[in-house]
Amino acid sequence: MSSMTGKNIKISIFGQSHAPGIGVVIDGLPAGRRLDLTALGAFLARRAPGGSKISTQRKEADLPEFLSGLKDGVTCGAPLAAVIRNTDTRSSDYDELMDIPRPAHADYTAQLKYKGAQDVAGGGHFSGRLTAPLCIAGGICLQLLEKENIHIAAHIASIGTIYDAAFDPVNISPDVFPALRTVELPVLDQKRGKNMLDAIEDVRKQGDSLGGVVECAAVGVPGGLGDPIFDGMENRIASLVFGIPAVKGIEFGSGFAGSSLTGSENNDGFRVAEDGTVRTCTNNHGGILGGITSGMPILFRAAFKPTPSIAKEQNSVSLSKGENVKLRVKGRHDPCIVPRAVPCVEAAAAIAIFDALLDV
Repeated sequence: MSSMTGKNIKISIFGQSHAPGIGVVIDGLPAGRRLDLTALGAFLARRAPGGSKISTQRKEADLPEFLSGLKDGVTCGAPLAAVIRNTDTRSSDYDELMDIPRPAHADYTAQLKYKGAQDVAGGGHFSGRLTAPLCIAGGICLQLLEKENIHIAAHIASIGTIYDAAFDPVNISPDVFPALRTVELPVLDQKRGKNMLDAIEDVRKQGDSLGGVVECAAVGVPGGLGDPIFDGMENRIASLVFGIPAVKGIEFGSGFAGSSLTGSENNDGFRVAEDGTVRTCTNNHGGILGGITSGMPILFRAAFKPTPSIAKEQNSVSLSKGENVKLRVKGRHDPCIVPRAVPCVEAAAAIAIFDALLDV
């Protein structure tokens, strides 16, 4: 089923944007692992709506209620089930979308697939709202990975045509990660971040939106994780990242830019480090070769399209009348979803890496 994923830990996400609740079931978590629920709440707050003027003004606390799987804050071996109650919905904003689909949304393709049975309110189960349970699972995996000295963080690589500084692909230090989790806009260069905020505010006033790119790094991942062909680490990470609505592309290491280089420019020469481990001089491979981790930092970037729900008038169709119409989207929407997508990308990476760690 499309809402289930995982090899060693099985994750099932359920709910719709305006349903009574959304949630996740995680089966296969090792027993006896203590979770920091306060830290998990802080992680979820980074994704939650209504936190600033550059996000949707829908306000949800996004506090998970754990129904099973924990005993006194420790995993007990039973499937972990958590639910988040939806409390601030305005479903009437979406009444006309069953007949008039929003451009660049799943409204039309959902109609083709489900023949009118789909829930259109808030985007139903196509909504970015469903990244909240993804972040519950990912936030838990992040904590378990940190106990193995594996650290993951992401930042906004770009919004529109404004670019942040990039992670050093060879010498990424987890010391910079905590600072990215405590600022409104997680960027490495705060001046460029201010320019991004200004650009988002400008398009918001125009009734428009912006997209961007999130860069994610995982440090401390041991070599040898993953498999060739269909179960490689790129495959596992990409599958989860593409579960985040609005993701339209992903690249690892030098990615698409590497395709314009020569082999001698793009190849990462090997060297023996001071501790006796084999490392590479550069990291164009993004920490993965042949689907298997090399021991270098895993580095990838995910591209997000501009938020499709905009206040500007757009071309659409009336499905019932079979004629062209104009549409102005109602409701509360992010002028740029990239800032709130950063923890979602971290969550996806954490789930994939923790799942692979259980292979060995």
